[in-house]
Amino acid sequence: MRMQLKSILLLWVIGLPRVLWSQDISDITDGKLDRSWFKKGAFTETEINILSSYYDQDGNHSPVTGGTGTEQLTDFTPTIIVNVPLDSAKQLSINFGIDFYSSASTDNIDDVSSTSSSDSREHVDFSYTQRLPYRRETFTVSGGLSSEYDVNSVSFGGSWTKESKDGNRELSFNGKAFLDKWKIYSPDEFRSQGVGDGQQSDSRNSYAFGIGYGQILSKRLQASISGEIVYQDGMLSTPFHRVFFNDGVDVSGLTERQLINSSKLRRVENLPGTRVKLPFGIRLNYYASDFIVLRSHYRFYWDDFGIVGNTFDLEAPLKITPFFSVIPFYRYHTQTTADYFKPFGEHLDGETTYFTSDNDLAGLNSHKAGIGIRYSPVYGVGRFKFPGFKDGTLVNFKGIDLRFAKYHRSDGLDAWIASFDLSFGIK
Repeated sequence: MRMQLKSILLLWVIGLPRVLWSQDISDITDGKLDRSWFKKGAFTETEINILSSYYDQDGNHSPVTGGTGTEQLTDFTPTIIVNVPLDSAKQLSINFGIDFYSSASTDNIDDVSSTSSSDSREHVDFSYTQRLPYRRETFTVSGGLSSEYDVNSVSFGGSWTKESKDGNRELSFNGKAFLDKWKIYSPDEFRSQGVGDGQQSDSRNSYAFGIGYGQILSKRLQASISGEIVYQDGMLSTPFHRVFFNDGVDVSGLTERQLINSSKLRRVENLPGTRVKLPFGIRLNYYASDFIVLRSHYRFYWDDFGIVGNTFDLEAPLKITPFFSVIPFYRYHTQTTADYFKPFGEHLDGETTYFTSDNDLAGLNSHKAGIGIRYSPVYGVGRFKFPGFKDGTLVNFKGIDLRFAKYHRSDGLDAWIASFDLSFGIK
């Protein structure tokens, strides 16, 4: 299985009126503009973030071989994010990187080593942000491209944020669309008459809209809520996922390669051509003391495939010194089984039009726990001149974040991930 390591942004829009805060003289005091919002969040320097992560997983429920067999996968993702201020109220951002992955799971698409067992995904994203200080509004428009061996994707979107005069409340709307074009690669034994050999293609479109509202409730407590809706249409099944049916043929003890070549009844995964997802989230941040902040998030999820999920996140940054923090974090997730899922060999022929043995759609629970380290002095870790910049331009190494996490899923999938973020500023 080639895991989709990046989920789409789940965003939702509903028609709350923009007049929640009216455009009147509330932003003007004694004939003079209240300039506090000009300074707050103003774009003052070029920021560069160099990020990377290494992810490793293994399990024994690969959908490529019908819900059994290796799920071994590694993924290395170097990324650079550059934020360039055009002036104090305008900013251009560029995010580009490459995911290098190796998957023993997708190596089983063919009965010989397949193209997708080792590959890369290149991606680039752009955004333009405009602040309107007189109205305390921020607009962002964005777009992006990504490409790998069997899918090319185009994305575009935008957002609008409005802050109250006292700075205690914030309302935001956002939306994004992903337009994917897939080359169809079926498992090797299904490629009769040139079907599923990469010469045909299909599309998958995802449209996401969202609203968020945040408020400072007290000097120590901040809360926000968000609602989202995602609509998808097109090829929502994965064309190289096999489904093995209950046909009475005993295949116990066979290797993955022997299973691929066995006579057991099988088909390619088939799912409906549309899907609706509805997540809802609540976030609470509590400033417990000068040394610890508690950050919590609860997310409820529903979709029309029959999955209901609940996720809880807790993060507790501990400030060891004014510049050094240790950040333990934990995430728990549970979900019900999709209507179309059954494990390996349990689907009955003719029972339903739609079927999958992808354990991502199974009932399960998971735990992720880890720890992070952040070092960010007020004046940076160090300053240096960088070749290519004009005389007098200094690069400020602002800080470093390191994170390590372990992940376990109730179906036996285990993974770990290590990541870092180096941040720089250029004035």
